[in-house]
Amino acid sequence: MAMDREERGERGERDRDAPKKRTMGRRKMCKFCGDETIKIDYKDAGLLKYFITDRGKLVPRRISGNCAKHQRQIATSVNRARMIAVMPFAVTGS
Repeated sequence: MAMDREERGERGERDRDAPKKRTMGRRKMCKFCGDETIKIDYKDAGLLKYFITDRGKLVPRRISGNCAKHQRQIATSVNRARMIAVMPFAVTGS
């Protein structure tokens, strides 16, 4: 049987065992869907660097806010830029 708050001696506090609910923040908008003038190009290292971590990995969709279509284009462009030595494959150093 469930006990109500007065019987447990709690005043407005949540159950300790209950899972915490996450509040959903604002959904990130795809930068390229919002502005049609921005084109994804493998020669534009300045644009592509925002989608690469400091370790040289691609930033995932859930963090960057890109849609699936543009995330695939970013991945292809980064790989092409790496092949022609516009961007590094991995970050060297300690």
